[in-house]
Amino acid sequence: MSQTPSSPDRLECDLLLEGGVVITLDGKRRVLDGGAVAVADGKITAVGDSGELRELRETAGKVIDCRGKVVLPGMTDGHTHLFQSLGRGLGDGMTLVPWLQRFMLPYSKAITREMSVAAVRLGALQAALSGTTMVVDNHYAPTDTETILAVADAVEEVGIRGAIARGIFGEMNPGGELMGVDPDLFALTNQDELDITAECMAERPRGGLVEVWPCPENIVYVWPELIEASAEMAEAGDVRWHMHCSEVQDEISFFTEVHGTRPVAWLADRGLLSRHTTLAHAVWLDPDEVAAMGAANATAVHNPISNQYLASGVLHLDPLLSAGATVALGSDGVAVAGQDIFEAMKAGMLMHRVASLDSTATTVEQFLELGTLGGAAMTGLEAGSLEPGRAADLVVVDVSGVRHTPWSRPVASVVHSGSAADVEMVIVAGEVIVEDGRSTRVDEDEVRAMAAEAAAQLFGRARLSDLARDWQ
Repeated sequence: MSQTPSSPDRLECDLLLEGGVVITLDGKRRVLDGGAVAVADGKITAVGDSGELRELRETAGKVIDCRGKVVLPGMTDGHTHLFQSLGRGLGDGMTLVPWLQRFMLPYSKAITREMSVAAVRLGALQAALSGTTMVVDNHYAPTDTETILAVADAVEEVGIRGAIARGIFGEMNPGGELMGVDPDLFALTNQDELDITAECMAERPRGGLVEVWPCPENIVYVWPELIEASAEMAEAGDVRWHMHCSEVQDEISFFTEVHGTRPVAWLADRGLLSRHTTLAHAVWLDPDEVAAMGAANATAVHNPISNQYLASGVLHLDPLLSAGATVALGSDGVAVAGQDIFEAMKAGMLMHRVASLDSTATTVEQFLELGTLGGAAMTGLEAGSLEPGRAADLVVVDVSGVRHTPWSRPVASVVHSGSAADVEMVIVAGEVIVEDGRSTRVDEDEVRAMAAEAAAQLFGRARLSDLARDWQ
């Protein structure tokens, strides 16, 4: 039995999960059939066989029978846009730049604080119900202090952890002109962007359930001094910073035209790559850029569904991992068909096999690690595995149905056959926030109704009705 060093004789136990298949993802990568996990004060206190932990039944505040179920660490969505949840399905059939120009940027201009909060609450609920216990939410519409804090409140209301990566545009610049970004989105001065971000970070610092990160929106169309200042703010606040980078080939051309070098090479030259640096997509890297990411232990967030939806390209997964970079998984949100990390694990694993024409190029174990341990490393959380001292962020998946029959390899079944529909219970910081597949914290019908009303208002304001028609 594993237990905390501070309590060698008797363990406290608020919550005891017993009898299930426990996928620990600890150093030994144990899979315990008939295993148990004990939780107290928001932390895991013990992991072992159910028989070894049976004595904790006497003191446990709640005992959960996990027979026919799998218990695994909570998953991290390393890159999403919860405010885009109202735009599900509207931008289908476009590449990135037209998608931005015709769909997402008009959407972003038109959305109000109330609409945005309704969308974020819906997106956070979907994340929770699908076993995601932590989201990195790139929020860039609107970005005033009141909205960013309201978005953080909405995520916390659902009960998951979050990093609200506040989108920074600043003043119009040559990169923005090349990308065709609407000038109205560059409404704030560079100094205003920094001041608002600092204010939000002060209200939501590191250590709470939901924190705020700086997020210069895209390396192509944000002024270099804003990117540098964002990195400095993150380091000072001991949080990460986030940015879209090298998602499509056009971005490399645009950035090189303005700066005379490649995006990640520029970051390396400026000393901006570190463990605090988290780059969404990072698809189009050359070998020197891959090496620079690894040397700095920077993070690339792999968004396999989005990259297929927009035909953006395939991340250099093995080279990045071999170089020492952190790789996490992201959904990129429902506006690019991203649903959850179960989907991202399977899609990413298969994407690399077909891209390399090698069925041994990836494994189910590797992608489960990216969805759990990779996300924890990206965010700096003591999570991602089931072992004493780690955050009590857990997911209980029902594998008793036909989708998982016959039952043989637990990890393979979770990655190949697992889905959000299988998620029965979600625990964050020791609190059960999803039970019997339903939220314990919010009224799901009310969340959906408010989102539907906000979507109807938004489509009119943004003139997106044409995109909502079938068979155009």
